[in-house]
Amino acid sequence: MARVIKQANTTSSRLPPGPRRRIPLAGLLAYRRGPLPFFQTLAQQYGDISFFKLGGQDAFFLNHPDFIKDVLVTNSQNFMKGLALQRAKRLLGEGLLTSEGEFHRRQRRLAQPAFHRARIASYAASMVDYASLMRTRWRDGATMDISREMMRLTLAIVGKTLFDADVESDAPEVGEAMSVVMDLFNTITIPFFELLQKLPLPQLRRFDTARAKLDTIIFRMIEERRRGGRDRGDLLSMLLLAQDEEGDGGTMTDAQLRDELMTIFLAGHETTANALTWTWYLLSQNPEVETRLHAELDQVLGNRLPAVEDAGRLPYTEMVLTESMRLYPPAWALGRMSLTDVEIAGYRVPKRSLVLMSQYVMHRDARYFPEPLRFDPTRWTAVARESRPAFSYFPFGGGPRRCIGEGFAWMEGILLLATLAQQWQLRLAPDQVIALRPVITLRPKHGMRMTVRSWKH
Repeated sequence: MARVIKQANTTSSRLPPGPRRRIPLAGLLAYRRGPLPFFQTLAQQYGDISFFKLGGQDAFFLNHPDFIKDVLVTNSQNFMKGLALQRAKRLLGEGLLTSEGEFHRRQRRLAQPAFHRARIASYAASMVDYASLMRTRWRDGATMDISREMMRLTLAIVGKTLFDADVESDAPEVGEAMSVVMDLFNTITIPFFELLQKLPLPQLRRFDTARAKLDTIIFRMIEERRRGGRDRGDLLSMLLLAQDEEGDGGTMTDAQLRDELMTIFLAGHETTANALTWTWYLLSQNPEVETRLHAELDQVLGNRLPAVEDAGRLPYTEMVLTESMRLYPPAWALGRMSLTDVEIAGYRVPKRSLVLMSQYVMHRDARYFPEPLRFDPTRWTAVARESRPAFSYFPFGGGPRRCIGEGFAWMEGILLLATLAQQWQLRLAPDQVIALRPVITLRPKHGMRMTVRSWKH
C-alpha cells in the first residue's frame, strides 16, 4: 500500500529508479516525441514508481492502483492540479477543472444540483432525439469522418441539455476553434511557457482568436438567459439562480459563469465524442462483439428508440463502452503538484514535484487486464469488476476532483451508441491510418473515416 506522509515525518531521501539524467532536457524531449510510449516505457522498465526530469521539473510517474488512490483520494489535500491544467486557465479561467481550494469547493456546490440523477435523466430524451436525427441523415454506403460526426452530435447535445441553446449552427466554427485550442495543449509542457505566453507567437495568436470565438458564444448564452430571466431547467439557469447557502450566500458573476460553461462546453462534448469514435473503431475490428451488441439492442429495444430507463437495461452496451474507454480513455493522463514534501512507497517526493498518472498505461496493465490489447467487454461483469482494485480503471479520475459530469457521460454514451447502432454498422475506410493524438483528450490523429452500412436484422 502506498504511503503519502509529510516530509517532516520521514528521513527518506531516495529517488525512485528512472531514465539516466546525463543529457539535459532528455526527459522533456522523450515526452514530447510521444507521451504515451514514454509513460509505457517508464512503467515497463522501472516499475510502479519512477522519476524523471521534465525540463527543470522533478516528475514522478505512478503506475499502481494503490499509489494512484492515495494521491487522488486518501491524501488529496497534499496535492493540487498539475502544470498542464494550471496553464489551461488561459482558456478555462477558474472553472471546475482548473480552480483550487475553497473556491473550487464553492463552485462545485453550486454546479452539483445540475448533475443529480433526476436532472440527468431529464436530458435523456434530447440525447436520443439528436442521435435519431443524425442516424436519419446517414446514407448506406457513405464514407465520413466519424470523429467529426460524433463531435457535431455531442456538441449539439451539450448545447441543448446544459444550456437549452441550439449551437448546432455554430458547430463548424466551434469545432475549428476547439482544434486550435487542442493544438496549444500539446505545447504547454514546454519549460518557461509562462514567458512564451508574453511573446507575439503565431500559434498563441491563433489560440487567442479561437478563445475569443468561444467566448462570444458563451457570453451570448449568458446575456440571452439573463435577459429572459426565467428558469429553463438547464445548467445555465441553475447556475444563474444558485446561491452558496453553505458559504457566503453569493451567486456567480458573468466571468465565473463563463469559466464554468467553457469548462463544461469542452468536457461535455469532447470526451464523449472521442469515446464513441474509438468505440466505433473497436466494433468494426471485432464483429463478434458487434453481433452481440446488436442482439441485445434487438432484444431490449426492438424497433423503438431507447428511453432513459433503457440505460440500465443494456448491460452489454455499457460493457462495450466501458471496455472501449479502457483501451482508449478520453482522459489519457492526469497530473498533480505536491503542496508539501511527501513520501510515496518509501520514496521522497519534494514539494512542488509533478506527480503523473496515466489511465492509458494503467488500463493496459496485464496484471489487472490479461491480454490487455484484446477488446473484451466481458471484463466488466460484476464478478470481474470486483476482482480488480478500484484504481486499475479510472477514466473519470477520482476523489474530490472526480469528474462532476460522470453520470451524464455514461448515460449519454450508452444512449447514443444504442440509438445509432440500432440502424447502422460502421466499417473502417481502406485508406484510414489509425494513430493516437494525445492532447488534452485522446483523439485519433488522422480522424476516423468509416463507411456506414445498414444493419441487417
